[in-house]
Amino acid sequence: MVRPLARALSRSGDGYLHLLIPLLLGLLGARNLDQFCTLLALSLATERTLYWSLKNTLKRRRPQEAVPGFRSLITASDQFSFPSGHSSAAFLLATVLVLVYGGPVIAMYLWASCVALSRIVLGVHFPGDTLAGAFMGTSCVLLTATLLGLPW
Repeated sequence: MVRPLARALSRSGDGYLHLLIPLLLGLLGARNLDQFCTLLALSLATERTLYWSLKNTLKRRRPQEAVPGFRSLITASDQFSFPSGHSSAAFLLATVLVLVYGGPVIAMYLWASCVALSRIVLGVHFPGDTLAGAFMGTSCVLLTATLLGLPW
């Protein structure tokens, strides 16, 4: 039961929601869609640049390579572990939604936290990887919002 749930949560952080949510908001005629899309796109551009730079500079080995005898439950999408891109992307999306629309803040961050936890449960990240990802995703949105003059 844990493995299928962890996989589903992990997949929800793959990035497709970053495309589907703006489309859904547009179809629903949501207010502040331009602000949402601008903040999301610029935050993602910042976060992905930082993410790939850190990941390919630090080159931290994943748990399966770093811990003798350890086996992950899935095959990771790339070679290195730090920071967690799924965690970063999930917290980034949650933060953009909270800043632009408010709403169920606890539910959004609970989802993002579950995505991060799923990456640990599946054995593809250490806890520090996911914490760093959560901090990075959130920080990129707050920095971008500040530069755009948006309140937070």
